[in-house]
Amino acid sequence: MNKPLLAALCSLAIAGLGATPAAAAPAAHPTPERTPTTSLVGALTSITDDLARTAKETRAARAAAGSFAGTVALSNCSGSLVRLPDSADSDPALVLSNGHCLQSGFPAPGEVVTGQSSSRTVGLLDASGSTVATLRADQLVYATMTDTDVSLYRLTSTYAQIKNAYGIDALTLNDTHPVAGTDIQVVSGYWKRIYSCRIDGFVHQLKEGDWTWKDSIRYTSACDTIGGTSGSPVIDTATGKVIAVNNTGNENGGRCTVNNPCEIDENGNVTVRRGINYAEQTYQIPACFTTGNRLDLDAAGCTLPKP
Repeated sequence: MNKPLLAALCSLAIAGLGATPAAAAPAAHPTPERTPTTSLVGALTSITDDLARTAKETRAARAAAGSFAGTVALSNCSGSLVRLPDSADSDPALVLSNGHCLQSGFPAPGEVVTGQSSSRTVGLLDASGSTVATLRADQLVYATMTDTDVSLYRLTSTYAQIKNAYGIDALTLNDTHPVAGTDIQVVSGYWKRIYSCRIDGFVHQLKEGDWTWKDSIRYTSACDTIGGTSGSPVIDTATGKVIAVNNTGNENGGRCTVNNPCEIDENGNVTVRRGINYAEQTYQIPACFTTGNRLDLDAAGCTLPKP
């Protein structure tokens, strides 16, 4: 599962290794006009300016390749502000992520969480990847890691309130099964990074550790997602709609273990694809909601796992 902790620590370590010599060099040989302290401050200021410039240029380049508008950053994962095909502007907004991104830990196999109070916050991003607001949830509407890997939070704000305050529209969940060969983007609000590739195919069963997911999407190799991209919306580039939620990848060739999912076909044959990543489809979600974005697992056509 694409968790962010290791990647974040590695990034921090790399940043530390790169910054220390640059800051220390001027202090070791100060000019008569500057003390070691002022030299260090000047060097740090220069580094900070360079980093800010680089970040701005990176955001601009990423925005040119796609949009972050409507995506969110959670404390440990990515996510997206989503609406159902029949959602009203006055409905409380929903946030989509993975079941394994819950703050309370991974749901057990067979466990389904519904209607749990929550005060979780998410950072809402604009098209360039800048955080424009911190939104708060009041309920974990649904979460599971059984058959799929999904979580849905209800926010304290409506779609209209978010649009009026920040100019951001929610992404719409598609309600039909996607097809192989579709051009897609995996948009990570956590890392502010966009991956572009195609749907390579569908997996009968995807097994990772104790969890098994059904009819998962397999990406082509260009979507080399990393820790922290879990929960990212998978967007059909032709329609702009969300068709899946990014959740895992086989990191080092392991067989059916955590961070090394394996594919199991209809005959029980196991295939391991090192370096290949996956997502869970979301077309089933709209049938399980009714007026006012209310969850109804007994609704006709709803196939999401039940408690």
